[in-house]
Amino acid sequence: MTAVGLTGYGWYVPDEVVTGAEIAARSDIPEGVVVEKMGLRKKHVCPPDEDHCTDMAVAAAEEALADADVDPEALDMVLYHGSEYKDYVVWSAAAAICERLDATNAFGTESYTLCAGCPIALQQVRGMLAAGEVETALVVTASREEDLVDYGDEDASFTFNFGSGGAAYVLEADPARARTRALVRGSHALTDGSFAEDVIVPAGGSRNPPAAETVARDMHALRVPDIDGMKERLAEVSLPNYLDVADGALERSGYEREDLDFVAVTHMKRSFHEALLEELGVDPEGEGYYLDEYGHMQSVDQIVALDEGHRAGRVQSGDVVLFLAAGTGYTWAATVLEWLGEGDAR
Repeated sequence: MTAVGLTGYGWYVPDEVVTGAEIAARSDIPEGVVVEKMGLRKKHVCPPDEDHCTDMAVAAAEEALADADVDPEALDMVLYHGSEYKDYVVWSAAAAICERLDATNAFGTESYTLCAGCPIALQQVRGMLAAGEVETALVVTASREEDLVDYGDEDASFTFNFGSGGAAYVLEADPARARTRALVRGSHALTDGSFAEDVIVPAGGSRNPPAAETVARDMHALRVPDIDGMKERLAEVSLPNYLDVADGALERSGYEREDLDFVAVTHMKRSFHEALLEELGVDPEGEGYYLDEYGHMQSVDQIVALDEGHRAGRVQSGDVVLFLAAGTGYTWAATVLEWLGEGDAR
């Protein structure tokens, strides 16, 4: 089977920062709860008229292409798997990214699995590369869903960690091992559609088109219609489903939990992060990276956690790395990588 390698990656966050203390002041939630329980010391946010999703995606993509030493004209495809809340509605961010990068030989397409997008996108593009349909692909994401957070809505407090950023990586079929940072292995995902309408922006779609009334009624922020019901149902399935997709991806890659060396996982409350990694047999302090200085950036999280882990010396040549994620809807997903690129910490 054709090997698929991750040959370069990059990421970007805006300069503007909101601290946990500031979020506590806006929301009337005690600072200790925001910082310790929610696990958010600070996060990066976008100014109103700067750092739109394509801006952040392009910045990350340029870094990834340079890291891989790949010219944009060598790309066969560009896959955007970032937020649907982007520069415009009913619009191809992928096409705009191709144009801005001068990726003249690539086709642009999009895939959206909310916060589970990174492992899913890896799985999708790996399949196309392994099948010989494309040879070189750029996979890119960005999110600024922090714009949709209402800090006055305590029922939506789990969204208070939403931050902004972009990430990108280059995947190539049968690349030279000397320039391959990681080999992409197996994936697994599952969806529980009973959560499909538990987290929504009530207006802006076909059910409630944007209008003066929807703006007046504050219907354009993230809402959780039944927070108690969602928490009760999610508590029963979240950990088992995380472990299910992790085990499935490991098995398809020829590994077991005991082989894991590093887990890059979606930002979540600190206690659940620690419990999840411990269930996987991973030390949260040494074999993972907690994004308490970034918050949750949708499908950007995994690349940032990987790079910060690499910078900290937690990811070494030969390590088995797990990209693990979950997105409202609810979809859980995992993809395994075998890390090869020791190199200098970036």
